[in-house]
Amino acid sequence: MGDTLPGRSVAGGQHRQPIIAAAIELTAREGWSAVTMARLAEATGVSRQTVYNEVGSKTALAEAMVVHELDRFLAVVRDAFDRHPGDLVEAIYDAVRNVLELASDNVLLRAVATATHGADTELLPLLTTRADTLITEAKVILLRRVESYRPGLTADQIGVVVDALVRAVLSHVMQPSDTPARTADGLAWLAARVLDDRARTPLRYSGR
Repeated sequence: MGDTLPGRSVAGGQHRQPIIAAAIELTAREGWSAVTMARLAEATGVSRQTVYNEVGSKTALAEAMVVHELDRFLAVVRDAFDRHPGDLVEAIYDAVRNVLELASDNVLLRAVATATHGADTELLPLLTTRADTLITEAKVILLRRVESYRPGLTADQIGVVVDALVRAVLSHVMQPSDTPARTADGLAWLAARVLDDRARTPLRYSGR
């Protein structure tokens, strides 16, 4: 479907992804200030020079970590639509639920979101900056996906629906107000009403 993301680089050797994974785990466990090239080298069984060669500076490493996690979120959206090629509302439900479930168990996001003092806050501006990029990229992917279902709306109308869904999901990622399943149910129900697709379908969960 052409859902590759702009500005993504696959450069790097065989050790790049293990180094990024080790950095994410160390950040979640001890905080960003605890991440050093020496500790990453020890964790991955390579030399410090190899770590530098693979990820560059610590700032570049932070960028790679955040991009890695954001790509995981967009991947589950793509997979949800792939599973429901003939049912737009079910695709939206699955996408929202899977994103929120991933967020609830995302070590980097949790570490950054709960950082309130010290060096850990160095990651917050980066996450904020990347959030703008995430919104743009998610909207591009969703617009293309939703349009493929031919929902009977104009391009501008689809854009409004997609923008509202993306922003609502990101809000629930940062500050959930219910379980992923219930939140996904509600947003899918709203989407169905707007898209005039199975508008009479009741919510899965009663007694909200």
